[in-house]
Amino acid sequence: MEDQIFVSDLPSLDTLYPGKVTLDTRSGYSGFIVPREFLLEVSTEIHDVWGYDMLSSITGVDYFPEKMEVVYHFYRSLGGGALVLKVQVPRDDAVVPSIFSIYNGAEFQEREAWDLLGIKFDGHPDLRRILMWEGFEGFPLRKDWKEAYYEGDTKPFSSRWPEGVAEHSENKNIFNDNVKYPENFDPDKWIASGEEALYLGLQKSENGKDMETESIVINLGPQHPSTHGVFRMAALVDGEEIVDLKPAFGYLHRNHEKIGERNTFLQNMPFTDRLDYISSMSNNFGYALAVEKLMGVKPPERAEYIRVIMAELTRIESHFMSTGFLLNDLGAFFTPALYALKERELILDVFEAVSGSRMMCNYFRFGGVVRDLPAGIQETIKNLAFERLPGKVDELDQLLTENEIVRSRCMGIGVLTAEQAINLSVTGPILRASGVPYDIRRADPYSIYDRFDFDIPVFYHGDVYDRYLIRIEEMRQSVRIIQQAITQIPEGPVFEGKPQYQVRVPAGEAYGRVEAPKGELGFYVVSNGQANPWRYHVRAPSFINLTSLRQMCLKYKVADVIAILGSIDIVLGEVDR
Repeated sequence: MEDQIFVSDLPSLDTLYPGKVTLDTRSGYSGFIVPREFLLEVSTEIHDVWGYDMLSSITGVDYFPEKMEVVYHFYRSLGGGALVLKVQVPRDDAVVPSIFSIYNGAEFQEREAWDLLGIKFDGHPDLRRILMWEGFEGFPLRKDWKEAYYEGDTKPFSSRWPEGVAEHSENKNIFNDNVKYPENFDPDKWIASGEEALYLGLQKSENGKDMETESIVINLGPQHPSTHGVFRMAALVDGEEIVDLKPAFGYLHRNHEKIGERNTFLQNMPFTDRLDYISSMSNNFGYALAVEKLMGVKPPERAEYIRVIMAELTRIESHFMSTGFLLNDLGAFFTPALYALKERELILDVFEAVSGSRMMCNYFRFGGVVRDLPAGIQETIKNLAFERLPGKVDELDQLLTENEIVRSRCMGIGVLTAEQAINLSVTGPILRASGVPYDIRRADPYSIYDRFDFDIPVFYHGDVYDRYLIRIEEMRQSVRIIQQAITQIPEGPVFEGKPQYQVRVPAGEAYGRVEAPKGELGFYVVSNGQANPWRYHVRAPSFINLTSLRQMCLKYKVADVIAILGSIDIVLGEVDR
């Protein structure tokens, strides 16, 4: 019998692979640096030998003017912390081997780094722009790229503070809009080359039928109510059967990360609200954890409990929304959604009371939360957790779970196996519905989640029906956590230190991640010691979970695609950023 090697026994990679891997010895940094010529070899080894089977995040960083860096965060589906690899290349030769052949979940993330930073991934099967349009000039996350309304590299801009001069920036642009075209660009003569590449990328397969049929390409979206926003799917169909499918997005892209690098660290807290705008509190949580790692700050006990309560209320209201609108997609137009929205409104009442806003909460701060629970709200939360929500989750379960239309439209549809889900970097309810009991609150605990007694629901069919069931069960577990937290919450301060309008974050890097309602939400932040982040990157679960959409849809019907997309539960603000 072969000797088993446990993660705790894993030596440092620079010892395992001398000459191929070195420690990142920069102050405030961690992980290992791999020359690009050894990236595929080392990635294969950590996947096949050391069990790091989950690619979480790929981040490009422009260390202008010296180099580009690609940062990879790997995890094990059995749990544990991150293994971080980095590849550094010259800015004028920014070429890195694609790891798509090892981790299929790299597909969209490598395209994003190419699109926004101009880092080319050699061997990628479909290296096109993904968020910008194909005629876009330049790579907007590079530090030497200037937007059409460029005023300065960092905020606050002098035109806003302290002088407070107000003007319409679009009046300075000949197009009267926030756009910049390539030199001598003529929109009447421009040919959308990206469209041709999109359609050519759709692969026709042998249909195995006696009758010869013709495959055609259809577009679902971007203006279609079932796509949950401005989202498009190009599908190759044979009759009603999906032969191949590729998502096309970016219609709502506003270069969230470029704006985030212009902002101060504190200005980004309300900016995270605009990602998954259904889950503002969870967005705040992930970003706060990342910056707190850099600052070395730990929130007070009461603030930790409040954070957990707000995050789990967020999970419940998000899953209520997801379930209600999945039924919309199945054709039960808006009656189930109204059942779900009613409970969500009661939770938003709590958010409004504690933060002043129902959706854009801006409630977390580095070192705690902005204010304590107002009078009476603790009792309101207790009543929700012990009296209202358990019965309402059961009611939704009773109305839908045995419904024959729900079962016939969802069971056996959009199947994703455990192996496929892990390799495609899928996280959250989709991963757990495919038989992988991976939840960051248990696998790599943060905040005070290790103090609570709760289960990680898991189902094993990996279809639309199990993705519905997992969210019902997760609401029940969130109620359990809230019941314990609201009972155990201590008195005391809710913020460490004195409130500040500006924070100084020590130089270095940090990755903070939370189990958001839609999966792993991560923030990779690099500080150079100034008031503004040098790099601010969002690992958006709605975006990365879409890598599984094609696999889920193959061989199913056009009508099934709508249900499958609904079961992924995306928010376009987080997809497109």
